[in-house]
Order: sequence, then C-alpha cells, then structure tokens
Amino acid sequence: MLEIRNLHASAGEKPILRGISLTVNAGEVHAVMGPNGSGKSTLAQVLAGHPAYEVTAGEVFYEGENLLEMDPEERAQKGLFLAFQYPHAIPGVTVTSFLRSAINAIRKARNDGEDDPVKIPEFRKELLEAMEKLKVPRELAQRYLNDGFSGGEKKRVEILQMAMLKPRIAVLDETDSGLDIDALKIVAEGVGDLVGTETGALVITHYQRILNYVKPDFVHVFVDGRIVEEGGAELAHRLEAEGYESFGAANGRSNGSNS
Repeated sequence: MLEIRNLHASAGEKPILRGISLTVNAGEVHAVMGPNGSGKSTLAQVLAGHPAYEVTAGEVFYEGENLLEMDPEERAQKGLFLAFQYPHAIPGVTVTSFLRSAINAIRKARNDGEDDPVKIPEFRKELLEAMEKLKVPRELAQRYLNDGFSGGEKKRVEILQMAMLKPRIAVLDETDSGLDIDALKIVAEGVGDLVGTETGALVITHYQRILNYVKPDFVHVFVDGRIVEEGGAELAHRLEAEGYESFGAANGRSNGSNS
C-alpha cells in the first residue's frame, strides 16, 4: 500500500532524511523508533505533504500511485491519515462540524465530485458509537476542536478522527506523548481496532511503552535520518533495554547505502 524508496528530504538547506526505504502493507503495523532529531517526524510530515520539507531524491508510492505528485488534500482524500504529535486547535469549529465536513469532503472526492453528503442520523449514530468505544466524553463533540483540550483529550480526538475517516494508511506521529497509562491504553486499542485487511499503520515513537498495546509487525530504528536496524517486536524491547547509543550515528552512516 505504501512503498518508500531511498527517500531523501531537507528542511531548507539542512538534509534530514538520508535514504529511507520501507514498505507498509494492509494489516501491518510498522513502528519507527529513534532519538530526537533522527528524522522520524520529518518522515511523517513528508508523507503528508508539508511544504516546509523538500524531497531531494527517492520515490514514494501509495497504492501504485506517485504520492509525491499529490497535494496534501488529495493524499488525505485517498486515505492517508496523519495524527499529529501536537494537534492544533481550531477555534470556532466544533469537533462534530469538523468531522462531518471532513467525511463529506472525502465522499465528494471519491464520488468524482458528486455531492453525496453523509446523512445526519447516520453520522450521529456512528460518531456516538465511536466516542463511546474510545471513551471520549460526549460534551467534547460540541466544543471547538482541540481548543482548551488537555493533552489526553487531544490525542483521543485524533484517534476518533481516525475511527470516523477510516484511512487506508495511518501515520501516528508520537501519539503516545503526554498520555497517562489509561489514555494510552484507549488510544492503542483504537489503533489496534483500525488496522486490518484494508489498513496499515506507521507508528512513530520514542518509547517502547505504546508497543506493549499496539503490537508491531516490524520495527525500524532511525538514527541520523537513516534506518540503521530493522526487526520484529523484539527489537523494541532491545531498544528499551539498551537505549539508542548502541545504534549510534556511525552505525547509521555505515548502513546508509542499504536504507
């Protein structure tokens, strides 16, 4: 579903990604782990189409199409979802209004421009079911998106968006940051419920703790903009025990040609 080939990207004059290659298929959870500044969040932003980052080499294909030729809106409409590390507040737009508008935009794009908005009773039923499952208080639905929300509330609403929009590829940029253990479990269960026969996930994180609840099929260790080690879930436990120093930047340079 998502194939990244030798991806290089920069922010201004500063190279950040230095040859990333990985493939995410439906039903797979890939964990991207690495220290601060290793390029994890840059990968998420590049996939989403953030204009601050320039792709200088490499290719990215999404379901056989060139992702890098699509604008951010088209990427989202086709099923690429980014959960932000720091979700932005949108004063004046309620959670309910935001979600219904997003769903209708996707429906319109996928129906070749025909206006086929979701019916309000259908939308309300699905929203309430998703909120109950994710333990999102009903009163949040009528509040402005992320405006005055706690860190845990913001992250739960991000997963609520994912549950409602049903993406094909979900990129979660440090969704576990700032969560207590109860909120972490709820968020992780929401991610686990989403991944299936038509959906894959890329979970970007510093820590192994979210991977206790979202079991990765593959773990990729980032250092200095490169993948320096890959393996299964056991690699995350090794990182927890040894830290990132055992996968130092020199190791990343030596493996750069293979990433």
